Amino acid sequence: MHIAYLLTGGNSGNRLEYLSNAEKRVSEECGEVLIASSIYETAAWGVEDQPRFYNQALKIETSLSAEGLLHQILSIEKSLGRLRLLRYGPRTIDLDILFFDNLIIQQTSLTIPHPELHNRRFALQCLVEIAPRFIHPVFNKTVQQLLVACVDTLEVRRLQ
Repeated sequence: MHIAYLLTGGNSGNRLEYLSNAEKRVSEECGEVLIASSIYETAAWGVEDQPRFYNQALKIETSLSAEGLLHQILSIEKSLGRLRLLRYGPRTIDLDILFFDNLIIQQTSLTIPHPELHNRRFALQCLVEIAPRFIHPVFNKTVQQLLVACVDTLEVRRLQ
């Protein structure tokens, strides 16, 4: 079995419903969700002139390979209405693999750890809640240390 950390997010439609549906589908199709972070509202990253995002980190236990997990989460995105029209544009749901065990994978279609994780406060804030001491296998720093050093200044706010 493998441990993977995922980030879910979206800013179109009923954001809470999409996150809930994504977590349910991940649990059914990818593996057991061991822990989920709180949901955070964040300013849009990349293309700023769009609605705010809701984001949540999930820790899962899976029997899938990293490539198999990627295939499955892309299928879940598509089934939940994800359209890839504009890079960093609005979306119903986005599922990203942040970490997969302690592996470093660099392929055309898959890079693990997520290559921009250390630059995205919204991802680190969600992740630090459930895995503050997890060590990034490339930077050899904990998630907490990466959050402290993150230069991204976009607002991240936990929902009550």
